[in-house]
Amino acid sequence: MSSTQPSTPGARDPDSAGPDSATDAAPAPEATPTPAATPTPAAAADESPPLAATKVDLPAPAVADHDASGPDTTKTADAVEPDTTKAGTTGTTDGGEAATPTPAPEPPKPADPFVAFAPAPDRPPGRLRRAGAAVGRRLTHEWTLAGLAALALAVVMTWPTLRYPLYTIPQDTWDPTLQAWQMAWSGHILLTDPTQLWRSNTFYPEPWSFAFSDTLLGYAPAGMIGDGPVAAVARYNIMFVLAHALAALGAYALVRQLGAGRTAAVVGGAAYAYAPWLLAQAGHLHIVSNGGIPLALAMLARGHGWSLRHGYRPQRRNVAWALAGWLTAAWQISLGFGIGLPFIYILAAICLVSVIMYVVRRTWFWPRRKPFGAVLLLADLAGGALFAAVGVLLAIPYFRVAELHPNAARTMDDLAAYSPPLAGFFTAPQESRIWGDLHADARAALPWHPEMTLLPGFVLYALALAGLVFSIWTLRQRLLLLGGALLGGALAMGTTFFGGTYTYGLLFEHVPGWDGIRTPGRMMLWTTLLLAVLAAGAVGAFVDRVGEIARQRVTERPGAWLRLATLLPLLLVLVEGLNVTPHPVVPAQPQIMRVDDGPILVLPSGQNLDQHVMLWSTTRFQPVVNGGSGFTPRRLAEVREVTLTFPDEASISYLRELGVRTVVIRRDEVLGTPWQTTIDLPVDGLGIDRADIGDTVVFRL
Repeated sequence: MSSTQPSTPGARDPDSAGPDSATDAAPAPEATPTPAATPTPAAAADESPPLAATKVDLPAPAVADHDASGPDTTKTADAVEPDTTKAGTTGTTDGGEAATPTPAPEPPKPADPFVAFAPAPDRPPGRLRRAGAAVGRRLTHEWTLAGLAALALAVVMTWPTLRYPLYTIPQDTWDPTLQAWQMAWSGHILLTDPTQLWRSNTFYPEPWSFAFSDTLLGYAPAGMIGDGPVAAVARYNIMFVLAHALAALGAYALVRQLGAGRTAAVVGGAAYAYAPWLLAQAGHLHIVSNGGIPLALAMLARGHGWSLRHGYRPQRRNVAWALAGWLTAAWQISLGFGIGLPFIYILAAICLVSVIMYVVRRTWFWPRRKPFGAVLLLADLAGGALFAAVGVLLAIPYFRVAELHPNAARTMDDLAAYSPPLAGFFTAPQESRIWGDLHADARAALPWHPEMTLLPGFVLYALALAGLVFSIWTLRQRLLLLGGALLGGALAMGTTFFGGTYTYGLLFEHVPGWDGIRTPGRMMLWTTLLLAVLAAGAVGAFVDRVGEIARQRVTERPGAWLRLATLLPLLLVLVEGLNVTPHPVVPAQPQIMRVDDGPILVLPSGQNLDQHVMLWSTTRFQPVVNGGSGFTPRRLAEVREVTLTFPDEASISYLRELGVRTVVIRRDEVLGTPWQTTIDLPVDGLGIDRADIGDTVVFRL
């Protein structure tokens, strides 16, 4: 036999995945697999040039078949009849000429004995392991970690809010108790009778009374859990902490979407959520609940494939994120128009500018047109329509209130009373742990310091200034961010900025709904957000520079001092946001409020005292005449005037005509009031009953 055999069609190529042509008619029986062996001569012959056919007579009691994908098997001549019409088989052709023989395969090599000492193969993961791995990936995802970190940071930065969450409340017991009632009322009425949402149980018998102030309607699902004042206070404290967490997370998401790294985004989120000026708003949950603004902007930007650093990238469009952005924006305005109304107009302006820029660039500047997408367009139309519908439906009750209560309208004099001077931007509120005592004299010079201490943080100022010269953003973007921040500051000054003629005053007089916002200082929210983006640009550039330095090291990893340097801006921002906010104990609910069905009038009555009564009514939600809001309805003012002589025939007759059935006088509040001397007088002949219940005196009319 020649040392090199010709290629044989009956021999299978080891690289082939198909069946052997010599065994298609009769598959070989299975045998025990053997370790991989040296390629057969037939396979080697496939790689050699063909040789002249050699006539060799070989006895062939059996035909050897070798399959590269299986073991060698031997077939007897009785089992497999040779095909004499094909070359490469033993026998003769029709012309009597001998055919090329099929070479016998080499015997397989013996198994390697050391295979027994090899590690056992990994078992494929089962269903539980796969589920656990999926959960692990979710738990270690950036956004999961960011959310958990934001929540933990909120607990620390708002401490001691959750120390005694059932009994204390942040800052004071006035507006917070009103807002605790608002969440409780919306949750209760949506479960029992949604048609009566805007006719609340307070300010009896006024219609549309739920629209006398911002409603926090977006927190209604939380209001469906629990009842009574204790549950309402606990709910308020929890939502207070969650609002701070959402603000930090939303700003983090926005800065990340704009193109900054994680460290820069963390600094931006912390600077936005824990700016010192917001400490003065600790009693206004509808102002602290601003996280939906940056979060909605981040979602919309991501859904449209846009970032500040990279521009418009059509391949990154995502319809689901765009819809989520519109839904988040709608939820944000459901919390109140105090900060929601500016958000509506700013978002509308962003959409208008975006459409104009897209058309202009697609028409004249882009060498290749970047598509927008019909599906994304439909999603924007649907989401925008939903956003607008929510705004209109929520605005209707406020327009009705404006018609029924002309005294609720704000005037330019009201605006001037709450307009801060320029010094307010460098003055911290008394709740600031770092600057509170140091700025006491500066606060004393402000006409109304709770709404005029607008310091966003000296650290934020410094980082934003650094961001003007050293940043990951382009120069044009930095100038636009600076211009937006300055415009927000000018609006926040109200009438003190050249009379507000061309800034806030212009909006106040001509933009629908803007005349309902008497506190221009809250526009500082937008200045803080833009300054945070500027600061994030500086931090991002600094982190990039640290990375360049690290790449020049042997280990290509930043050292401990470089790592600490990247965290220093975050630490300084957080230290400046530390608080000393008081957490007073909420007044206890009188016993009568737990059993009487009303309508009830609680005396003494006043703006702050009535907010306690609103909270106490969350057990039964009985009608109460009392109420506290941004204005006092004329009927309630009249009730307070008439009842100064209670109990007498005139006041009793008036209250009966109004529908009041029970009058409660609090002994702990009568000192210095007309009831100090009349509370214990006999009521014989007046047709009413008098009873002492706890610390109150109850009169049944």
